[in-house]
This record gives sequence, structure tokens and C-alpha cells, in this order.
Amino acid sequence: MADVAISPYVARLRAHVGHDLLLLPGVSAVVRDDAGRVLLARRADNGLWSVPAGLIDPGEQPADAVVREVYEETGVRVRIERLAGLATHPVVYPNGDVCEYLNVWFRCRAVGGEPRVNDDESIDVAWFDPTDLPEVNEWVRLRIDTALREDAPVWHAAPGERHSALDRPDAL
Repeated sequence: MADVAISPYVARLRAHVGHDLLLLPGVSAVVRDDAGRVLLARRADNGLWSVPAGLIDPGEQPADAVVREVYEETGVRVRIERLAGLATHPVVYPNGDVCEYLNVWFRCRAVGGEPRVNDDESIDVAWFDPTDLPEVNEWVRLRIDTALREDAPVWHAAPGERHSALDRPDAL
């Protein structure tokens, strides 16, 4: 699989800590179109399908980051409908970098653009009926399921709760 570009901010941190643990802020989006389909991107680094996601840059608000990330990765313009959830989750990248992300995910509506591979982070981008998704891991499923619930409160692990989707270090 391809290596994915790293932000200059993370590259500077990695120069000091090597592959050791970094705690980083991230966002992801469960994007729906007018037909109710969900937008997924197939990751270049591991070949797995996921929701569009990425880092929040220093000084950037989560809402701005999610709009930017969706467009950068998929070519789709979005409007945020609501905050859907937040949680920390561990990631170990193929190159050995270890991260713990505080991820904030949003339910978004597509308002323009056409889905396409728009950067080096994805190898495919497509719309899927939520009842007929390709294979996705439990972390991706948690974000999709919580975002698609109508009138649901923002999802978070309850104090002391150990949700299995949040404990797997290979979950992206």
C-alpha cells in the first residue's frame, strides 16, 4: 500500500518522538447524499474502506477541518447537519507510527462536487447504500451507525465504558 502524506506539524513532532505515541485531534464525516447513500473512501495506506477523516490543523476549528478533509479526500462539498459523536481511539500505522486520536465526527450532507480520488490518501471513493456497505471495521461502523440515527444525542462512551471499537490499535 502507498504511504500517505503527513502534515508538516506531525512531521515536526515525529522528528522528536520517532514512532512513539502522539495524542492528536481528528475529525471524520458521515456524508449522505439526497438518496441517503453514505460516502466512503478506500484508504491508500491499508486498502480499507472508511469515512473521510483527518487531522485538525493547529488553530483550525473541528467544523472547518471536517469540511476541508471531506473535500480534499473526495472532491465532495458538504454542509454539516450535526455533531454525531466523539471518542478517543488508538491507531498504529503501517510504518509503525503510534497515535491516539481524539476524534470528533459529524453527520454531513453533500451539497456539491463529484466523488473522486482527490488526493494521495484514497484509492477509490464511492457512494453506498447504508444497508449494503462494503466490509468496514467496527470503528467505521460505530461512526456511521451513530451519525445516521435521527434525533439521537451526540454519542460518547459512558464513564467507565470500554467499547470494543475504541480499543483496537489497528482501527482507522
